[in-house]
Amino acid sequence: MHLNPPNWIEPVTQACELGESSCFTTGIDPGFANDLFPMTLMGLCSEVRKVRASELLDYTDYTGDYDREMGIGKPPEYRPLLENPDILVFAWGATVPMIAHAAGIMLDEITTTWDKWVTPTERKTAKGIIEPGNVAAVRFTINGVYQGQTRIQLEHVNRIGNDAAPDWPSGNQNDVYRVEIDGTPSIFQETAFRFTDGSGRDAAAAGCLATGLRALNAVPAVNNLSPGWVTALDLPLIPGVGTIR
Repeated sequence: MHLNPPNWIEPVTQACELGESSCFTTGIDPGFANDLFPMTLMGLCSEVRKVRASELLDYTDYTGDYDREMGIGKPPEYRPLLENPDILVFAWGATVPMIAHAAGIMLDEITTTWDKWVTPTERKTAKGIIEPGNVAAVRFTINGVYQGQTRIQLEHVNRIGNDAAPDWPSGNQNDVYRVEIDGTPSIFQETAFRFTDGSGRDAAAAGCLATGLRALNAVPAVNNLSPGWVTALDLPLIPGVGTIR
């Protein structure tokens, strides 16, 4: 993540504001697992009391950024970047009011939570060793509060080893994205991203690929829209033209 905007943000922002081009991003991690999936399922309900979208991943083989950003592998007193509520909302929070807008409500506020789990044993990762007494799992939420209750929630549970933080949520399979709709009817969905090509790449890498392809396959639809910022609410169904061949 970038605390300061990356060097491409300013010219893109200026171009959008001048009406010269459009910009669409799926967000951090598979953004569609946070917005497209829950919004689609909400459309199957006559009433929605609460919607929660969760990332439940084992980072043992993941080589991306999580130590300085999430504090995994650090002492529990270390305060990682994302533990700061403002930064956490900057990274993921835009999805919460977008879902609220799709549902036709105005949120009272957006809140966050952050929890850590300390490992009692040594844990090996693709990035090195996590020593006993250091953080080996984090759980955080971004919460959309409406009429005094959390009605929209994004949750992450990221752990080193599927046995880490055993009291925290896990998928029916390992490494899944889960959507839970408490409504009429209530709906429960888990989506697993996998490589089945024998490459040995892990679920986190599959999710990263899917994130990029969501944006890539959206290019024709984005080009057909008027210049400006584009969200998932502006796009049609994107089946991925040319992907079956």
